[in-house]
Amino acid sequence: MYHSIRIIAFLLLCLMGISNMYSQKNTINGIVLDGGEPLAFANIVIQGTKIGSSADVNGQFTINNIPDGSYTIKVSALGYISNYREVTLDNNQILSLTISLLNSAEELDEMVVTGTLKPVNRLETPVPVEVYKPSFFKKNPTPSIFESLQNVNGVRPQINCNVCNTGDIHINGLEGPYTLVLIDGMPIVSGLGTVYGLSGIPNSLIEQIEIVKGPASSLYGSEAVGGLINIITKSTLSAPTLSIDNFLSGWGEYNLDIGSKIGLGRKSNLLLGLNYFKYDNPIDNNDDNFTDLTLQDRISFFQKWSMIRKENRIFSLAGRFFYEDRWGGEMQWTPEFRGGDEIYGESIYTRRWEILGKYQLPFKENLLLSASYNDHSQNSTYGDVAYLADQRIGFGQLTWDKTIGKNDLLIGSALRYNYYDDNTPATSALGANDADEVWIPSLFIQDEINFSKKHSLLSGIRYDYDKRHGSIFTPRIAYKWKFSDNDILRFNAGTGFRVVNLFTEEHAALTGARDVIIAEDLKPERSINFNLNFLKKIYSNNGTFVGLDASAFYTYFNNVILPDYDTDPNAIIYQNLDGKSVSKGVSANLDLVFPIGLRMLLGATWMDVSNTQNGITQRQILTESYSGTWSISYTFRALNLSFDYTGNLYGPMRLPLLSELDPRQEFSPTWSIQNIQFTYAGWKDFEFYGGIKNLLDWTPNQGNPFIIARANDPFDKNVAFDNSGNAIPTPDNPYGLTFDPSYVYGPNQGIRGFIGLRYQLN
Repeated sequence: MYHSIRIIAFLLLCLMGISNMYSQKNTINGIVLDGGEPLAFANIVIQGTKIGSSADVNGQFTINNIPDGSYTIKVSALGYISNYREVTLDNNQILSLTISLLNSAEELDEMVVTGTLKPVNRLETPVPVEVYKPSFFKKNPTPSIFESLQNVNGVRPQINCNVCNTGDIHINGLEGPYTLVLIDGMPIVSGLGTVYGLSGIPNSLIEQIEIVKGPASSLYGSEAVGGLINIITKSTLSAPTLSIDNFLSGWGEYNLDIGSKIGLGRKSNLLLGLNYFKYDNPIDNNDDNFTDLTLQDRISFFQKWSMIRKENRIFSLAGRFFYEDRWGGEMQWTPEFRGGDEIYGESIYTRRWEILGKYQLPFKENLLLSASYNDHSQNSTYGDVAYLADQRIGFGQLTWDKTIGKNDLLIGSALRYNYYDDNTPATSALGANDADEVWIPSLFIQDEINFSKKHSLLSGIRYDYDKRHGSIFTPRIAYKWKFSDNDILRFNAGTGFRVVNLFTEEHAALTGARDVIIAEDLKPERSINFNLNFLKKIYSNNGTFVGLDASAFYTYFNNVILPDYDTDPNAIIYQNLDGKSVSKGVSANLDLVFPIGLRMLLGATWMDVSNTQNGITQRQILTESYSGTWSISYTFRALNLSFDYTGNLYGPMRLPLLSELDPRQEFSPTWSIQNIQFTYAGWKDFEFYGGIKNLLDWTPNQGNPFIIARANDPFDKNVAFDNSGNAIPTPDNPYGLTFDPSYVYGPNQGIRGFIGLRYQLN
């Protein structure tokens, strides 16, 4: 009996083992994709077990002998966002999966420094910061940073003159002087540099561009009233050994960008960059005898030296030299007419050099010393009016970054030196030359308190002293509620101020077309801003990504200084606004990525920018009420070919008319600039690209009898004036106008093709 029981038990155990053996024959096989194409060598792991596999060169994988049960499958690869699948297996099941991974660039995990003056993960900063990589700007290649920003939502490059084509950057409808432009966090581009210095920064050396919309004066001082743009250059460690990018347009524009990295021993590297741009083909498609596009000959050299130090302390020194010769005017103009009153031309010689450096002090505490200096010299003639100007800006700053418990502190002190001299009333108001020279010391403190993983509060205040205006305080506060890893709400409130130098910023004051009247002692402009930002990310199992970044903003200004074109058509009157100026609106970016290789970035902004004086509210001049931008890209992986369709759309804006008789449109139409590009990357280390810019062939002369007033008489030799100096109608001048090129809101350059070639050696 006992022997029989043992035999039966043995047989039962064998049957159980056989059953268990058969139940463990579940299999998972499949393929891992990136944008619809196989992704090699991804890792596939069954979480909670030691079972896993890796994809082969064709993205395919197989996992055998998986026991019955419910599991979480994790698929990961370097540079990609991990994807998870929930599966249930039983009864010798064979399961086939297709899993798409999304490039980690979509995870919005970039490191940013602009919002808080310290490196921080973009998702963790309480201050909303928009980040744009070189890949974004390659979708519509341009010869300058100024033009590159045309497809950034809420940011508009504004051309201020039909003749010389200089301009500035508008953020959320605010004029260019309210935008501070930085290079590696240093206020190196301001005043004259804002108008001319945005050209010539080698695109090949740009790591990313960070944009903050709203006042940032509590960290950066004057000029950061409406927002700031920080151009971050590449690290000498991560830059390619050699990169070359050059293109030619159908109008004859030629642009060359060269970047290279040179090792100087074991502990230092040198980054070199060159940008050269030339356009010397006068074109007059609108038949007004004036160049549609300013002729330019520009060269810029850049170098950045970095040293490897103990404990990875920072030590870098960079410099840039820039020279440009540009002119626009009557088609028959040549240099011998420069400064004369026979043939009208605007000729601008610009020379500037910049140096900036950062040094982390050799102490246990995190102390960073930053310094910059630039010298800008400009020799210009606007017809027979000369504008000679020199500007020098020095900047030094020491910051202490310290974490104490839940408090992340940043304490700093800065000193800014401004020197400005020219041959206009700006520096000779009392009849004698009096260069504007001022030292502005500053102190600031910032504290970010992390209450929990979901809640943090940042507060800060800055104190500046300007001998012309006394003490200036600029506080700010920012709150972040991260109620999930994919949902973030931010609220920001802050103040800004700006000390004004009119003649470095207002081109119309330099053309000689109007007299300049400064009606009073000008006070610094002040602003207060509120911004509510919501960020939402959605990842689907098939690799589709949806990102939404939406904001509502409100900015209130007092002491605003606006050029008054309306009171006297022959003058520009400057004075502090006795009233208020308000900029308010909503803005949203929608980022869509599909596994088939399609990506879309769509942006829209609605805004209301107005000025109220004496109870009368008027829409601000040259400010659109709505705008849109888009970038649609598709990659044909099998062909190594990508397609980009980019564009922008702007609603009507009020334009500067000269009189009630002026026949030009008071408001611009809704207008759009659209571009397409194809890029072939089938050759190792090379990219060949080409396309068409301004597909709709739109130019602002459409629907207008003319753009430049009195283009046939640029020196007003045949204009009759009354006793008050106002132009009066005559048979030769039926609308009673004077020469004025300031009626401009978009580029005069029509449709054109372009081709280019890139080379990169890593």
